[in-house]
Amino acid sequence: MFLPRILLVALAVFALLFGRSTGQAAEVQFWHAMTGALNDHVNTMVKTYNESQKEHTVVATFKGTYPETINQTIAAFRAKKQPHLVQVFEVGTLTMMLSGAVYPVHQLMKEQGYNIDWSKFIQPVLGYYMTPEGNLMSMPFNSSTPIFYFNLEHFKKAGIHAPPQTWDEMEAAVKALRASGQECAYTTSWQSWVHLENYSALHNIPFASKANGFKGLDTVLEFNNPQVVKHIARLAKWTQEGSMSYEGRTNQGTQAFQNGKCSMLTESSAGYANITRNAKFEWSAAPLPVEKGTKPLNSIIGGATLWVLQGHSKEDYAGVASFLNYVASVDNQVWWHETTGYLPITQAAYAKAKADGYYKQVPVQETGLKQMMRATPTEISRGLRLGNFVQIRTVIDEELEGVWAGKKSPKEGLDEAVRRGNELLRQFEQLNKQ
Repeated sequence: MFLPRILLVALAVFALLFGRSTGQAAEVQFWHAMTGALNDHVNTMVKTYNESQKEHTVVATFKGTYPETINQTIAAFRAKKQPHLVQVFEVGTLTMMLSGAVYPVHQLMKEQGYNIDWSKFIQPVLGYYMTPEGNLMSMPFNSSTPIFYFNLEHFKKAGIHAPPQTWDEMEAAVKALRASGQECAYTTSWQSWVHLENYSALHNIPFASKANGFKGLDTVLEFNNPQVVKHIARLAKWTQEGSMSYEGRTNQGTQAFQNGKCSMLTESSAGYANITRNAKFEWSAAPLPVEKGTKPLNSIIGGATLWVLQGHSKEDYAGVASFLNYVASVDNQVWWHETTGYLPITQAAYAKAKADGYYKQVPVQETGLKQMMRATPTEISRGLRLGNFVQIRTVIDEELEGVWAGKKSPKEGLDEAVRRGNELLRQFEQLNKQ
């Protein structure tokens, strides 16, 4: 959590009054959490921007995992050494909105003379980060959605001719893969995001009350419902029989897929970059499976946005705005999407990639976009906006690990995750009461 709001506002005002203002070209400090191939692509983007003009310089610095990056930002803000830009994953959205430390992107861009038509951004991405008044608080950067990856060579050996579209078909695929001699049929990355948050959205099941938190801080968690419990019970059975391998809380499952250990994977669309680089076999991707008889809604996004922090000079903010304008530009968005697997954030970038024939060459890269845009978002499939969500995800991870290990039943694990998560929600509500 950030500092209490009153203290944060005081810190921000102090920094604005006494921060440096040299009149020189800005050096924009940009902290991020991208690793592996994605870290390389961030560095390439920044280098290309710096070489495109001579007024500003962006310095990109890797600060660890998403939670580590947030924690370092909090410490830096307290020390009045905060960066200009920080990448924060989607579960930190409400915390950032209420922190008092943010310079809203819609305000920054307007004050710096950039007349951006936000309606031209892809709405399922944009809506996650807007206020009720329709103002964008942070710049979408690396937006993704989970999809289903599969090893074509393993499928061929097991006699599987098409990717499973339902969880019943997944069950049949798991059995066929095991029968063909494949020890690990399935693994997943980001278990809460995929199997609780997106599973609920696809089936229009509330993850939490109050429109998944969008309508009030007094929300309560509701993911311990019978359908989700049944889904987790299925995964627990696979785990205990050895068909599913739990590899870790973040994207460790991707490593188990790309090295050939596991045949099927649910992972971010942005897994494309590392799988393309590291997998030595033929693979493909498809939408996430759903329950039989379901007309699935849109999946919800993950990834992160770029938040502008208060406490810097006018000259610096000119550089920040210039870089953000470059990030959102069509050419950069097309390159970023095609290189990383993250979604383009503007309709124009999506249209250009399609017009260029990119998806005919690399159809898997349109999988996430089609899945996310196949339905008009409901209050449930729009996404989630919960306080202390980083800590809630940790609680979910801990309880699911108890389920996979056979120490708790699926119902016990989800009930306890809801109980502990609601305690965190009440703490956040109390701290942020108006």
